[in-house]
Amino acid sequence: MSRLNIYWWSLRSRGWDVPHFDPLDGGSNAKLLVLLERPARQGTAPRFVSRDNPSPTQRNLRRFLSEAGIERKTTVLWNLVPWLPPISSKRNLSPRRAEIEGGLVEIPRFLNCLPHLRGVLLAGRTAACAAPVVTECRPELTVFRMPHPSPILLATDPRYATTIADTLARVAQYLEIS
Repeated sequence: MSRLNIYWWSLRSRGWDVPHFDPLDGGSNAKLLVLLERPARQGTAPRFVSRDNPSPTQRNLRRFLSEAGIERKTTVLWNLVPWLPPISSKRNLSPRRAEIEGGLVEIPRFLNCLPHLRGVLLAGRTAACAAPVVTECRPELTVFRMPHPSPILLATDPRYATTIADTLARVAQYLEIS
């Protein structure tokens, strides 16, 4: 976790309110990065980017990862926009273009903290913006895309749940052979 914690401190030192990495995940030894959109401003400090968070999105993610057999120690969860939305935010709004661009700038430095990485799972359209940056700075990584595990999205069409499950099954198989 030391590489990730140094990276985390570098973000905090710039004044950003950034949740911690989950110490129960794979940390710097992770084989799979699950990249989400942005952290939600829920709960109390200290905050973690974790499948154990009480939000419905995190519960969905935890369930899908578990059903696919993707072990926690093989993953690290993070967000394209790693800092929390402003305190004035009543709910977790989608990131603005400038926030997405700011997050994209951070991707190369972040990926350098993950030397054992084999794949990146981009969860949702916002996270998918990172695909070209990931491919450019770490061409050896396999990039997977899936819908965001938000309960609102899953309620709009049951096929999203099937797509997520199918994608995670492919990811699990890839992790076994790589």
